[in-house]
This record gives sequence, structure tokens and C-alpha cells, in this order.
Amino acid sequence: MPKLAAFPKAWMDPLCIDGSMTLNEWVDLSGSLAVDGLEFYSDFLDLKDPSKWEEYRRRVEDQGRSIPMLCCSPDFTHPDPSFRQAQVDKEKAWIDMCAELGGSYCRVLSGQRRPEVSLADGLTFATECVEACIPHAVERGITLVIENHYKDNYWTYPEFAQKMDVFCELVGRIESPGFGVNYDPSNTILAGEDPLELLDRVKERVVTMHASDRFLLEGTLEDLRQEEDDSVGYAQRLSHGEIGKGLNDYDAIFGALKGESFDGWISIEDGVDGFEQMQRSVAFLNEKIEQVWD
Repeated sequence: MPKLAAFPKAWMDPLCIDGSMTLNEWVDLSGSLAVDGLEFYSDFLDLKDPSKWEEYRRRVEDQGRSIPMLCCSPDFTHPDPSFRQAQVDKEKAWIDMCAELGGSYCRVLSGQRRPEVSLADGLTFATECVEACIPHAVERGITLVIENHYKDNYWTYPEFAQKMDVFCELVGRIESPGFGVNYDPSNTILAGEDPLELLDRVKERVVTMHASDRFLLEGTLEDLRQEEDDSVGYAQRLSHGEIGKGLNDYDAIFGALKGESFDGWISIEDGVDGFEQMQRSVAFLNEKIEQVWD
């Protein structure tokens, strides 16, 4: 049966930019959540000092939990080879961080969808960079997971492999037991595409999942599709919201994953409307997991 982790999506700026929340405060706040683990982000300010990694691992383990996943955002699609190599080096350092924290899964991305980078070049750059990181991860017992991503909080451009066809092409190029997919149904909606169609295409490669939900604030999904082709930044028509009350069909999603004998980690990204919202979303997911996998 899958296990549930929590990711502090609503507290990224306090944890990564202004330091108004410490990582210890987030760990303590999450203590009331009915989850088995916490997903960390590589750019938490409190993780800048490697000597502190073991301390945070112990603090979470003292709660009877683990840190199974490290969320990272390498940018592998820059046209400058030296920039890409620096990103590979960063990802390898994050893999080391993941291992020290006790994790098993470390995220990779393709990179930003820069206007000057062609589809063919971007696919080549991303493939080469991910493949350069895999041996380093395997040596440390870490599986790299690529997410069908929308846009890192601190990027200018959306994800290079945001669109389903590009993402599937990239995943299909990389064959390794140390590599899999972190499936995020909400990001497919942000791309104006069908989460269930994407899942059907990559379900055999899914090893972890991000869970959230999205709501249309105005217009239709077709409006979103037309806008997202050339958008920079987050979609204004869509909003985060309580899981189970938005556009994602979790019965269908979990049913498909169960059909593939999925038993990995599902990390919840929620809480944008307050911690109580995250608590309700956790309760929904726990109940849904019990219903589907029982």
C-alpha cells in the first residue's frame, strides 16, 4: 500500500527566501498530520549547511517518520554546456543530500523552456544531463524521478517537458533501473491536458507521485490550453485547492496506479489556504488510499 508524505508547498518563500519559517518549525507543525514522511526541497535555507542534515533527519525520525523524497529543480536545457555541467554537479550534490537525509527518491527536471532552444536540442541536453546523474544516484541507493512539471517557483519560463508528448519522449529515451517518473496530475491540468491520458502513457514508469488539486477560477480548460502555449509564469485561470474537491479524479488515478501494483510514496502539496486545508486533504487521501488498495 502507498505511503503518504507532506511537502510544504504553501510555505516555500518562508523556508527558501526570507527565513520567516525555520525547517524545524515546519517539521514540528507537520507533526499533527497523519503522514508517514516529509518531502524536503533542496533549497531550504536551513539545508545550506551540510553538517545539519543529520540533525534534521533525526528530528523527523524521532517523530516516527522519514524523509523519503528530495524535491530538486535542475535546469538542464540551457544552451551553454558549462551551465549544464554546473547543473549536473548541483544535482549530484543534491543526491548526496538526499542520501544523508535518508531518502530514496531525488527529483530531476528537464529545465526551462527557453525560446532560443529547439525541441531537438532540449531533448538532447536533458537526456544527456539526466543520464550523467544516474550512476551517482545508483551508487547511493537513490532513484532519480522526473516529474511532469509545470514550473519551479523560482524559474522564469515553464518546464521544457511540460507538454505530454515532450515529457513522454524524454522519459522514453532514458532506460535505467535508477530512473522513474514522479507523476503529478495537477501539472497535466496546468498544461491544458488530460491527467489520465498521461498516466496511461507512463504508468509503468511511475515510482512516486505528487498529490494536489486545481480549480478553474474562470473560463474553460480550452481557454487554458490556448493561453499556456506561450505563457511565462503560473496560469492565472487555475488555483490550488483542497484535494478531492477539484478537477482531479482520484478514484481513476489511484485505480490505475493500483493496477500497476504501485506501492510508492505519494507526497501531498497543499495548504495554500491554511494548515487546516492540508489536514483535510491528508484525511481525504488516507481514506482514498484505504478504499482503493484495501
